Amino acid sequence: MTDLLRIRNEEVDLGEHPDPGTLRGKVEPWLAAVLQSEHLSLLLGNGLAMAIGYAADAVPPTMAASPFSGQLADEVEAAAKRSAAATGRGSPNIEDRIRTALALQAGLEIMGDSRSELWADQIDGALRGLLSEVLAGERGIKKAVEAASDSGLTAHRLLVSFLLTFASRSASRDRLNLFTTNYDRIVEFGCDLAGLRPIDRFVGALEPVFRSSRVDVDQHYNPPGIRGEPRYLEGVLRLGKIHGSLDWRFRNGALRRVGLPFGADPGHPEILPDPALGLMIYPNPAKDVETLLYPYAELMRDMSAALCRPNSALVTYGYGFGDDHINRVIADMLAIPSTHLVVISFDWCEGRLARFLDRSGRPAQVTLMVGSHFGSLPTLVDHYLPKPAIDTISLREAELRQRRQPRPSESSDVGGGGVSS
Repeated sequence: MTDLLRIRNEEVDLGEHPDPGTLRGKVEPWLAAVLQSEHLSLLLGNGLAMAIGYAADAVPPTMAASPFSGQLADEVEAAAKRSAAATGRGSPNIEDRIRTALALQAGLEIMGDSRSELWADQIDGALRGLLSEVLAGERGIKKAVEAASDSGLTAHRLLVSFLLTFASRSASRDRLNLFTTNYDRIVEFGCDLAGLRPIDRFVGALEPVFRSSRVDVDQHYNPPGIRGEPRYLEGVLRLGKIHGSLDWRFRNGALRRVGLPFGADPGHPEILPDPALGLMIYPNPAKDVETLLYPYAELMRDMSAALCRPNSALVTYGYGFGDDHINRVIADMLAIPSTHLVVISFDWCEGRLARFLDRSGRPAQVTLMVGSHFGSLPTLVDHYLPKPAIDTISLREAELRQRRQPRPSESSDVGGGGVSS
């Protein structure tokens, strides 16, 4: 499908081949204005992991999985296909299959059916495969960046520039709220590279524990020679991993973040042999309904509180609009007239994006940058995203240029004649 750029409910003519040099003058100032909204949020999907993986010549996770085998496997696959069709996906992914298999396994366990253990083993195998695939992607990115190869330097530059564009807000403004549906730690890896300070729900040092406290924690510093007047620290963002993370574990009645390195080797002790019992990634409920609701319900409350308020802007990149619980929150945000949504996507997500836009019915509040041209991370970073800095120097330069321009009355007299001697 062709590329599409729509700003202020007006579609921009891109021609046969979009020209970044021509379009930058229209797109970059508009995005810069959106990023200066009072409340700014960024939602990232698997598209970011794939873009960074390709840039680093690594193999990114695809979220695809082979169907289960054995008794009742056909029924599970049919139910997974119905689940995928209900959300607009053409074919089921690993989340659809695991969610369906978990429901079957729980029912068999209640019935005392011996096939419950067989399905538990298959679910463990699927989760181990997912864990291995995501860690392999992380490992490829890490090796390329640490080796400082051409692909590694490119991935480093793209990831840092992308994150800094959104996180480099004036410290007096509300912090960036960064939400991701990814299980990997590419965002955290990028924060390390860029020197950003993420704040999340975890408290502690060795094994931080997830807390339900809604206290608005922030970071400040004391200027040299000044006491009692702390100032907001720059480069701080709030991070919410809506679907969990590879390094989250449910242990001893608490959700903990463990020391699983980025791109850990397969033999690392924190890689669980039976991940269904402790690995906290959605839709794995760790054998407990209460655990299924916690912490995901808390994270969704954080997202709805961040988005659904006046003068809020949300930018999505690599998100496929395949999660109804997230789409509902975005639609509720658009019900507030002063909010705005910017969608940057490589494609139309098998029609899910178009259906969401039709249901929300707020075209004037949505900016669309859709297609392989805008979805390409190098093109986006190099040509369209605003400069990743708190650029007070450029602002002062523009003010000085405007002030020094001669007024019409200074260059000619009122009557338009020559200067009298």
